[in-house]
Amino acid sequence: MNDTVAAFDPWSPEFLADPYPAYRALRAAGRVHRYEPTRQYLIPHHRDVSALLRDRRLGRTYQHRHTHEEFGRPAPSPEHEPFHTLNDHGMLDLEPPDHTRIRRLVSKAFTPRTVDRLRPYVEKLAGDLVGDLVAAGGGDLLTAVAEPLPVAVIAEMLGIPESDRPLLRPWSAAICGMYELNPPEATARAAVRASVEFTEYLRELIAARRTDPGDDLISGLIAAYDEGDRLTEQEMISTCVLLLNAGHEATVNSTVNGWAALFRHPGQLAALRADHSLVPSAVEELMRYDTPLQLFERWVLEDIELAGTVIPQGSEVALLFGSANHDPEVFQDPERLDLTRAENPHISFSAGIHYCIGAPLARIELAASMRALLTQAPTLRATSEPVRKPNFVIRGLEGLPVEL
Repeated sequence: MNDTVAAFDPWSPEFLADPYPAYRALRAAGRVHRYEPTRQYLIPHHRDVSALLRDRRLGRTYQHRHTHEEFGRPAPSPEHEPFHTLNDHGMLDLEPPDHTRIRRLVSKAFTPRTVDRLRPYVEKLAGDLVGDLVAAGGGDLLTAVAEPLPVAVIAEMLGIPESDRPLLRPWSAAICGMYELNPPEATARAAVRASVEFTEYLRELIAARRTDPGDDLISGLIAAYDEGDRLTEQEMISTCVLLLNAGHEATVNSTVNGWAALFRHPGQLAALRADHSLVPSAVEELMRYDTPLQLFERWVLEDIELAGTVIPQGSEVALLFGSANHDPEVFQDPERLDLTRAENPHISFSAGIHYCIGAPLARIELAASMRALLTQAPTLRATSEPVRKPNFVIRGLEGLPVEL
């Protein structure tokens, strides 16, 4: 492994603190890099990441075409089966036609009109959460605002009772641990346990909605099944878990990563405080500047060639979103935080058929919490240097202590 690729070290505290210099070296050294510790091909350039996200010769799964044996991959450990059953039936890890069928049903809950109807609820909740933070004189921005807002919104959409919502974040965190590179066995055991508990909970909730439907997404999916659009119960459970996990994980981390970046750039924060009309472009720039999902994996379903390198069928590519979002071929002066950036084709929400279905809702949530903090807490500041989570793929903070 050459020195450039060695700089990519997703288990190093120095790399996790700031991976962007290593990305810069990877981009300068080429368009494809074989990385032996994870047996993946690293793709660091925006144009290639964007193109491969749309390339149907790659997929989130290969099991719609090949068995594990045919693809040259070992079958998952039987001890991990509950996690894989839950994960593999969600639309993020499916390919057409199953992906198309499930996404068509779920997309009805995320039309612009439907999402816009949620705006007053989101803005009121964001205002209330920030109001509590202000009344307390400060606290942890992560636990006071960033986490409870998107969790409550997606739980409200699904019809999960308020009393049960504290269960969701721990289950989600345990399951998402499996999306890191080479997760240890302890992480796998926690994900399996969370998968079993989450599945059992949702199975009971779905049964209750069958007898007593409400005005929520779970009831809507049940009704669609009764009308002929078919989701198996496992697909329904996996879809709900995916929406709960994806529906808040990126938003939580975008919020704390974004505010940590603003505190490190007082000039940009002052400009935002002086002109709240910058909020929409600030949301986009902060998602680009410190990307909440750093890497997205795809399986190579048939041989592809990229920049003279043949990547054979059976390989896995690691599409480096964080690097793509700092590519100077696309972004002028990409290392600079610029809340007025007009051209900002970041790929933090992915692209192609797996483009984030909840992106419009996430933007509403991020803008609502930002406006509430700017309005109610104009003197907000960090009280200490935030601690990064020891994760690479899902980039976030352990907490963000703030005071007024």
